[in-house]
Amino acid sequence: MNWNMEEFLKQLMGKKIDVSCGTNATFSGEVSAVKGGVLHLRDEEERVAYVAIDKIAVVWEVKEHQTRPGFVG
Repeated sequence: MNWNMEEFLKQLMGKKIDVSCGTNATFSGEVSAVKGGVLHLRDEEERVAYVAIDKIAVVWEVKEHQTRPGFVG
């Protein structure tokens, strides 16, 4: 089986992920594009981080926190 990180990341388009590129380099955001060996991650402030796919070691899919109606005490 030929596993390709770029194709895998394309399957996560529109999802929020965390990406680790080593011991101290972690990036978070929504996958907005994957092209030319570069992952484009958009954060909540609409900033885009461009991550070299060949440097990615680990990818985590972020689960959305659901809010429930009610009072916060």
